[in-house]
Amino acid sequence: MTLSRRALLITGGAAAVVVAGATGWGVTRAPRAARAPWRAAADGFGDPRLDTLAFAILAPSPHNMQPWRIVLDGDDAFTVQCDLERTLPNTDPLNRQITIGFGGFLELARLAAAEKGYQLDVDGFPEGEPEPVLDHRPIARARLVRDAAAAPDPLFAAALDRRTNRLAFADRAPDEAALAAVRRTDVAGVAAFTTAEPNEVASLRELAVEAWRVEWNHPPARRESVDVLRIGKKAINENPYGLALSGPGMEALGALGVLTPEAVDDPTSVAFRQSLEIYEAACRSAAAFVWSTTATNSRRDQLAAGAAWVRTHLAATQAGLACHPLSQALQEYPEMAALYDAAHARLAPEGGTVQMLARLGYAADVAPAPRHDLMSRIEPV
Repeated sequence: MTLSRRALLITGGAAAVVVAGATGWGVTRAPRAARAPWRAAADGFGDPRLDTLAFAILAPSPHNMQPWRIVLDGDDAFTVQCDLERTLPNTDPLNRQITIGFGGFLELARLAAAEKGYQLDVDGFPEGEPEPVLDHRPIARARLVRDAAAAPDPLFAAALDRRTNRLAFADRAPDEAALAAVRRTDVAGVAAFTTAEPNEVASLRELAVEAWRVEWNHPPARRESVDVLRIGKKAINENPYGLALSGPGMEALGALGVLTPEAVDDPTSVAFRQSLEIYEAACRSAAAFVWSTTATNSRRDQLAAGAAWVRTHLAATQAGLACHPLSQALQEYPEMAALYDAAHARLAPEGGTVQMLARLGYAADVAPAPRHDLMSRIEPV
């Protein structure tokens, strides 16, 4: 792996001295342990319920917080609860985005169960919908039921290939066939929309940039990212959740003390400025956008939005599209209120809640994000 342009911008080339001649060292910098759950899902556990959950834990979640706590019930069921230490009170104060993550978790479980010939019966919020924030009550209870008529879903084929791609995208718009596939979420109560129209894309790019600037310049919001920033193989393997920066270039910058959580959080530092500018450039490279809405905003609506989002992302993967959520403008904290209103006026002019917004395009492949080992998320009996 060569030193990235980002690394050179931050260090002026100094880190190249650290990396030079270290090819053997560099190829060992991948956090293999933190990526092992993707391989484990592919290999299977030999038990339908564990095989189902092995795919569920690969679900996307805000800041990659992976807030799942799983309790196995009997021989064929499970309950999923929220790890309340894995929420984002500053950027997601109502736990809407965390709940969307659980919707994705349950949808991947459903797809994996169907692949094994099971129907997954899900009872969302069986003890009531917690408001205004999540609590210790279950998110869902689910049971696998053998069903000879269970038909595998074609989207499941992309489950191990789905990635959140934060790179800059190529200057190439998706065609209508690809966008139409992305819009077909097939989840009741959730509507999906796309655009590749140049003027609309330009407007949404600027909305995304403005919202990103608000988040990154608001210390409490920024620190929710900084606090879960993992730089280098050791940090990622030790804490396989949060935001990961891996590879020899990132390790070199960390060794030099240039790229550290403290530096990223310091508005006077080069690392802070480059973090701001690189993400802005990614937003401005969007070739198209996809977003989803619900008529109301109940907890069950949020679960449905999460199921729809996973299906949207899987469809994008099958269409060869890179996908990256840009949810800053949808966050419900006071400093974002004006852009939240602007996003809803633009994306849901007839009312409702915009649950997800993401950019689409074409980009180089990226490695799978770190994940917790399945057994570490299952509560001991």
